[in-house]
Amino acid sequence: MSEFISFVQELLQKWGQITARRMFGGHGLYHEGLMFAIVMDQRLYLKTDELNRPDFEAMGLKPFTFTMKGKDVALSYCAAPDEIFDEPLEAVRWAQSAWDAALRGHLSKEQAREKSRKRALERARYSKPLSKDE
Repeated sequence: MSEFISFVQELLQKWGQITARRMFGGHGLYHEGLMFAIVMDQRLYLKTDELNRPDFEAMGLKPFTFTMKGKDVALSYCAAPDEIFDEPLEAVRWAQSAWDAALRGHLSKEQAREKSRKRALERARYSKPLSKDE
């Protein structure tokens, strides 16, 4: 791991344990099992959704993008404001906002999976198996 990731972990230590896992040429940062940030090229990007994205946009912070098959793809992670690296309380506030966005995304995926599972059970209950004669 890079010194930068160790620095971010130390910066957020009052918030709790931050773990890092390699991914796609960078690292994902996790808190309580949810990925809330990515580090690419020594730059921190925080998870965004429709609720916290306006905070990033108001500061002119851009999303993480990469090129795939000749097209730019933007992920739901925006650059962290530089100011947080000098203020641990601000760093925690921004990290918590990113973690909350990750949690909202996780819960909506779980809810979608549950609805899909219930629909499949309903279909199975009301569908008649085909006999060999049909």
